[in-house]
Amino acid sequence: MLTFTNVEFKYYNQPVFNNLNLHIDQSDFAFLIWKSGVGKSTLLQLVYMDILPQSGYVQVGEFSSDTIKPRKLPVLRKNLGVVFQDFKLLEDRNVYNNLAFVLHVTGTPRKLIKDKIMNALKAVGLEHKFKNLPSQLSGGEKQRVAIARAIINEPKLILADEPTGNLDPKTSDEILNILQEINIRGTAILFATHNYDLVKKTDAKIFKIDDGKAIKVKVKNKTES
Repeated sequence: MLTFTNVEFKYYNQPVFNNLNLHIDQSDFAFLIWKSGVGKSTLLQLVYMDILPQSGYVQVGEFSSDTIKPRKLPVLRKNLGVVFQDFKLLEDRNVYNNLAFVLHVTGTPRKLIKDKIMNALKAVGLEHKFKNLPSQLSGGEKQRVAIARAIINEPKLILADEPTGNLDPKTSDEILNILQEINIRGTAILFATHNYDLVKKTDAKIFKIDDGKAIKVKVKNKTES
C-alpha cells in the first residue's frame, strides 16, 4: 500500500531523510513515532507527492513518485484520507456541509452525497449530530467528524497526523478504537504520534524515525509481563 525505498530528501542541503525504507501493507495499522523536528511534515508531503524524493522513490498503491504525471495527482490524493491534530473543520458550516464540501470538490454525483455523508457519520457514531456546527461539538466529536471526512471517499490509506494530540486519555482511546475499526474494514492506517501510552495498547507495526531512517521497533505492551 505504501513503500518508501531508499528515499533521500534534503532542505537547503540539510538532510531530512537518508536511505529511508518503510513498508505498509493494505491490511496494516502502523504507528510512526519520532521526536519533534525530524521531518514528519516532510514525510507526509512525500506521501501526498507534494514534494518528490531527491533519490529513491515513494510508492502509494499503483502510483510511484518517479513516474507519476501531474494530471494523476488528484487521483492519488483521492485514495488518501488525512486526519489532523487540529481538526481543520470549516467553522461556518455544519457537520453535514463540512462533509458535503469534500464530496463536491472531488466531483461526487449529487444523488450519492447524502448517503455517503450519513454512512461516514454512522461509522464514527455521529449521525445524530449532522446539523451541529463545529462550535457545538466537543474536541472528541470534532475529531470524529474529521475521521468521517477522511473516510468519506473510501480511501485506501488514512494518514492520521497526531489525531489525539489535543484530546484527553479517554477520548484518545475512543479515537484509536474508531481508527482500528476502520482498519479492520480494509483501510490501511498510518498513525503519527508522540503518545507512547497509546502505542502500547495495540499490536500494530511501529516505526521510529531516527537519524533520517525508519526503524521498525517493538514497544512492550502493557498486558505483557
